[in-house]
Amino acid sequence: MGILSGNPKNEPMHYGEIYTVWQFSTLAKGSVSFYQAFLNHAGDKELKKVLENLIDQAKLEIKECDTLLTDNGIAPAPTMPERPPVKLEDIPAGARFTDPEIAAKIALDTSVSLASCSQAMGQSIREDIGALFAKYHLTKTALGVRILQMNKEKGWLIPPPLQIKRPEPVHA
Repeated sequence: MGILSGNPKNEPMHYGEIYTVWQFSTLAKGSVSFYQAFLNHAGDKELKKVLENLIDQAKLEIKECDTLLTDNGIAPAPTMPERPPVKLEDIPAGARFTDPEIAAKIALDTSVSLASCSQAMGQSIREDIGALFAKYHLTKTALGVRILQMNKEKGWLIPPPLQIKRPEPVHA
């Protein structure tokens, strides 16, 4: 039995885990800020609900990651101030993000987050940290499916070139 046996919460974090948890918390803090701004710009009710779910998820990630950092003697990044709500009509048309633009951005963010969670799970030697990012991965997978379905249903998805007619195989 060595230093890395027993309760994972009593094990030290390695530098990769520290940086990943700190970075994830910091990015979640930025996500809360710009998702709140997107919420002010969004007109579609379903899109607003997804944004609210993304904000709630990011706040949970901030709380859990900052607790993990603090418990291990690491100072987390400061939290950004909450954005005040704004009426959609008060945002000039040329300055406003459209619903399809917001939907595309949150789809991209969710996709990138999945890759980040996978990387964090792969580098973790503390089981509790790997499990934390596995939990985030699962939640982001569900949100990603919901965003994809919404984008398809609303006609907001811009698909890559589709192969409609497949080439005939050449027999040599």
